[in-house]
Amino acid sequence: MLFKNIDLLDENLDYQSSRWVGVKDGRIGYIGTEAPADAESYGEVYDGGGKLMLPAFYNAHAHAPMTLLRGYAENLPLQAWLETKCWPFEAKMTPEDNYWGTLLACAEMTRYGCVSFSDMYYATDERVRAVDEAGIKMNVCESELFFETKPFAEYAIAAKMKEYIKTYHGALNGRILVDYNIHAEYTSNEQTCRDIAEVTKAAGLRMHLHLSETKSEHEECKERHNGMTPAAYFASIGVFDSPTTAAHCVWCDDADLEILKEHGVWVAHNPASNMKLGSGFAPIVKMLERGVNVCLGTDGMASNNNHDMFQDLYLMAVLSKGNLCDPTAVTPKQALAAATRGGALSQGREDCGLIKVGMKADLTVVDTTGPSWWPMTDPLMNVVYAGHGSDVVLTLCDGEVVYRDGVWPGIDVERVKAECSARTKRIISEL
Repeated sequence: MLFKNIDLLDENLDYQSSRWVGVKDGRIGYIGTEAPADAESYGEVYDGGGKLMLPAFYNAHAHAPMTLLRGYAENLPLQAWLETKCWPFEAKMTPEDNYWGTLLACAEMTRYGCVSFSDMYYATDERVRAVDEAGIKMNVCESELFFETKPFAEYAIAAKMKEYIKTYHGALNGRILVDYNIHAEYTSNEQTCRDIAEVTKAAGLRMHLHLSETKSEHEECKERHNGMTPAAYFASIGVFDSPTTAAHCVWCDDADLEILKEHGVWVAHNPASNMKLGSGFAPIVKMLERGVNVCLGTDGMASNNNHDMFQDLYLMAVLSKGNLCDPTAVTPKQALAAATRGGALSQGREDCGLIKVGMKADLTVVDTTGPSWWPMTDPLMNVVYAGHGSDVVLTLCDGEVVYRDGVWPGIDVERVKAECSARTKRIISEL
């Protein structure tokens, strides 16, 4: 595809007007003020008049099949939400339920300009099948709660992970990457976590976990581990020796932030989920000031309840201003960088997340002709403060169209909606 006369946010997220952008072999092959000399080799010409091109979003923390729980587990604190609603519902979910829930999540994400997500859940085979059909990317980990103190090798998931890595890591031309997973400190034990840390490091893979999401989680960990916070605990047993994405980090203290910085941990900020569950406000400003890596996620649909990352982008950009009574806290560029390049790097996707020649063509095009986009004093400000997922008209993943003007090439959305509705009703009837 060759985009002509399209405005864009470049590799520095600075505004450039009326550019030509050529996409070939899955990558950005050309950016310029005039048509490339070999324009005919790029195929379809896309008129970018009234449009703005952004780097696509990378959702750094998700539980995709939880689309089936949308609107089901509401107005509860985290532990009650998990124990009385989510876990009983999830115990009734079949692998096929996970497939349809993931496909619905993929449709929603691509509709709103997201092309990749880090997913912590079950039924890995079915989730990969859904992502394959949708044409997008996923860092996938098979989740389990390690309540029984024993070597990781004695858990059935240890053998399953080896098979998943062999089958899926790097599959679909690199669109699928496999991560290891520890759900959280309070749903695991030290012996098993030490083993997982060693296995992850030896395999050269990434880790995905929840960290200090609630005050009770944070404080109870200190009681169990001689005053160590979740961050200090995981660091002490080697978990952070592998590249790690830690979701939430709402209750991390200053010492924790130094640990996260030292180990290069990526903090997946989930502002909508944290507010909805009453968990609190992550110290994002302190993180950014200290040089802690920050990316952005939606979390699952029982605690958000949508995959529109424009919403979480807006919340990241404004929450700290209100919480700290400081209108300069978190700039729009910092927020958008977390949602794009930051998310890509948290997934180990070094060649993604920027509009730059040679990078993967993961692109989102938004229609800027609507009233909320005018006047365009500064397009970056409009993206962050006035943009909505409904403004997206085109989403490309590795140069392939995965959503365009109400059409998903790889997804029968009407069937997916019907399947998910029926499956949710069935599960609720079984509880």
